[in-house]
Amino acid sequence: MDLSALLIQKVKEGVKDLFGATLETVELQPTRKEFVGDITVVVFPMLRQVKGNPVEIGNAIGEFLKSNLQQVSGFNTIKGFLNLEISDAYYLDFFNHIRNEVSYGYQKPNSKGVVMVEYSSPNTNKPLHLGHIRNILLGYSVSEILKAAGNKVYKTQIVNDRGIHICKSMLAWERYGKGESPESSGLKGDKLVGNYYVAFNNAYRDEVLRLVSEGMTQEEAEKQAPSLKEAQELLRLWEAGDEKVVALWKLMNGWVYDGFNATYGALGVDFDTLYYESETYLLGKDVVAEGLEKGVFFTKEDGSVWIDLTEDGLDEKIVLRADGTAVYMTQDIGTAIQRVRDYPDITGMVYTVGNEQDYHFRVLFLILKKLGYQWAENLYHLSYGMVDLPTGKMKSREGTVVDADDLIEEMDETARQIAEEHGRVDDFSAVEKEQLYHTIGLGALKYYILKVDPRKRMLFNPEESVDFQGNTGPFIQYTYARIQSILRKADFDFGATIPASSLGDLHVKEKQLLKDLEQFPHIVEEAALQYSPALVANYTYDLVKDFNSLYQQVPILGETDEVHKKFRVQLTEKVGEVIRNATALLGIEVPQRM
Repeated sequence: MDLSALLIQKVKEGVKDLFGATLETVELQPTRKEFVGDITVVVFPMLRQVKGNPVEIGNAIGEFLKSNLQQVSGFNTIKGFLNLEISDAYYLDFFNHIRNEVSYGYQKPNSKGVVMVEYSSPNTNKPLHLGHIRNILLGYSVSEILKAAGNKVYKTQIVNDRGIHICKSMLAWERYGKGESPESSGLKGDKLVGNYYVAFNNAYRDEVLRLVSEGMTQEEAEKQAPSLKEAQELLRLWEAGDEKVVALWKLMNGWVYDGFNATYGALGVDFDTLYYESETYLLGKDVVAEGLEKGVFFTKEDGSVWIDLTEDGLDEKIVLRADGTAVYMTQDIGTAIQRVRDYPDITGMVYTVGNEQDYHFRVLFLILKKLGYQWAENLYHLSYGMVDLPTGKMKSREGTVVDADDLIEEMDETARQIAEEHGRVDDFSAVEKEQLYHTIGLGALKYYILKVDPRKRMLFNPEESVDFQGNTGPFIQYTYARIQSILRKADFDFGATIPASSLGDLHVKEKQLLKDLEQFPHIVEEAALQYSPALVANYTYDLVKDFNSLYQQVPILGETDEVHKKFRVQLTEKVGEVIRNATALLGIEVPQRM
């Protein structure tokens, strides 16, 4: 039993013994650094069961714990907070127990549920941009955190490869492309296709303006513009299986997939399986037909198919158009069902999609439940906020997005400038420098995005993210490199376990680091429960800050007492391991040297 569980058990016993009351829950939290103590018992919630002065109640419980738990060496009560001092011997025993666990903080693999995590899921009409990057980094990190918490995880995406958007790019390429390809243009395939999507929208905008000037309303012009009509005809031909249209669709999508894969490689993310809208929407249509027979859906006079969710606090939702074509909901229904058919061990799914789709996923999950799928009880929408830049919002149709590849390159270049200004890479080879710049730049990008609660809208500042000081990825990476430097210089055997009795009292900075280390498994578990990489990111920053505080105030290799020197090197080594384990959950590499 870990200390938190033991304390909760003993607090309940103490309250029962002292006051004859039964507590259902006990709230613990780390003691605030301005107070003496290590773990705080919050007394206020107990006042519903125990009447009296919270300070007197806290003191009584503190005396009980000190008398009945050897781990509790002292206590103080401030208002309704019982601050417990935990013995040095406990933390040293804990440290000796976990010191050789290389995967400390991670649960036994595949010991819990089986989760499929969807992320990225781009449209095949444009390159990946900054908004996609937040999606990708969140989904990948949540996948790694869920694995570390003991789940089996399948990483996937649904490629939005059908619909009017790709037809717009196809039409523009037919009009203006003159046979251009990634090879002939020197452009990545996703960028080439994205250029034609922008070209379509420029032509469409001009047509709408012309039609309005000729007397049409804005709404009529947007519907009657020739470019849109032609794109809609291409979509109809594609759904009818027209060989020429399908061949062009496959060609241009193939260009895009090659481009996407290059970006995924640069970001260091991967997928276990892929799904395509062009395949799953057909299953969705079949399921809608079955749902009609069961009375889950109903048909309106024009032949369109709907579901009525008004009794559930939502509204009516279309699932099939009057002409029999699918909507997004149709293919999402089909995709979810196909995934469980392909991976029948799945116990839940996580959808990483922006918060503008909150309502869509409420409806989707409810429809799947009404269709009778038990696994639909374990679906989660990892809803995240938009990413803004100091220059404003991004607009894909106008070609003003922040391209993911350009951003990665900019991060590498910013890392280069800062590293060279600080003179940190003079003894690196040219290849080592380039690898280091990419590691720092990518770490800066990932950390800056992942340290923010996913639900919050965020402002991304590239220069600020690569600062070597403050709550940044490079600050964490630099501390890890400093730790590796200390370990390289420790030219003595520090491997033997050091008994708690031979060390005497811990320095306050040592004890703080041991408390930090003890929290790591709980942080991983809580981050998995909340689907929040931000908890891991900010934990890592606090750990790094506390190590640097020890480094600045307490000698490590310069310690004259051999026992204490060995212990501090052991502690330094373990802190480095936990930094590496934590940053791995964020998809961040940590360099041996900086």
